[in-house]
Amino acid sequence: MIKTLIVDDSPLVREILKDFLESEGSFEIIGEAENGQDGVNKTRELSPDLVTMDIEMPVMDGLDAILEIKKTSSCGIAVITTHDTAKMAYDAIANGAHEFFAKSIFTSQMSDAKREEIFRILKHISNLNCETTVQNAVNYDTEATKKINCITIASSTGGPMALCHLCSALPENFPAPILLVQHNTSGFDKSFVQWLNGYSHLKVQLAQEGTIPCGGNVYVAPTDKHIIINNTGIAFDNGEPVNNQKPSADVLFKSASVIYRDSLVSIVLTGMGNDGTEGTRLVKQAGGITIAQDQTSSMIFGMPQAAIETGCVEYILPLNEIANKLVSLTSAG
Repeated sequence: MIKTLIVDDSPLVREILKDFLESEGSFEIIGEAENGQDGVNKTRELSPDLVTMDIEMPVMDGLDAILEIKKTSSCGIAVITTHDTAKMAYDAIANGAHEFFAKSIFTSQMSDAKREEIFRILKHISNLNCETTVQNAVNYDTEATKKINCITIASSTGGPMALCHLCSALPENFPAPILLVQHNTSGFDKSFVQWLNGYSHLKVQLAQEGTIPCGGNVYVAPTDKHIIINNTGIAFDNGEPVNNQKPSADVLFKSASVIYRDSLVSIVLTGMGNDGTEGTRLVKQAGGITIAQDQTSSMIFGMPQAAIETGCVEYILPLNEIANKLVSLTSAG
């Protein structure tokens, strides 16, 4: 059983979350807290595997509570908040939370697929310290001497923090545009763009149909739309989910490999599942350069591992080396 502490100042919300978690059968609610300080104290007392955390609370808010909890505990932390505090929820991830969800989705109208997705994520972040070690493949020794015209990135659980580090390390004059698929379980894509833009020297924006990608810009796929690139610029595909994801990195990587071919770099960052795997293979087949985040620096190694296992990843790098590699690759051509 996953020992769970619920932290929220609303008794009604605590009851809703308790009913939701207990309905799955794997979660044991070992305590409830009505403010951040109470949550910190009960985390130290009860040693939960998982903490669900509100943001706006009396005595101590969720942001400060997460900082305090992370000083002494490695438990999984899932922020569950309202639309108005979505940007704060991303700040909570910067403070050490692992994922966040909107309170509004916890209703009787939640689809079975969404329930399964949330339970899968919560189980995973509750067991982050129990993952087995996987041997990374050996990096290729090749270095690009060709012009790089586009970067595509796939990320999921753990992605916002990884993207924060990556984008903040890239220079303002970075010459290639970046097209990004971040699986966004909350649906707060505009808040994510606003938050990431605050950490980046590049201009981060929500992708718009018909835009021609330009250097110095990061184009983020909207929630629930596949983003593709074609001869007229950025476009959207409203087809079915791919790899249970919409947007899907595989859809983006596939279209970009056709347009940019050997001038494309693809990156698969931390995340659950295998989205980006087939896309990585297609980028490699088209002559592009492929990168995956290494296991040690990945919150969840699922997506990078799946890409690496294709044998089509050229560079397996810790997060703090990816920006330098991109600068090197774009300078070499």
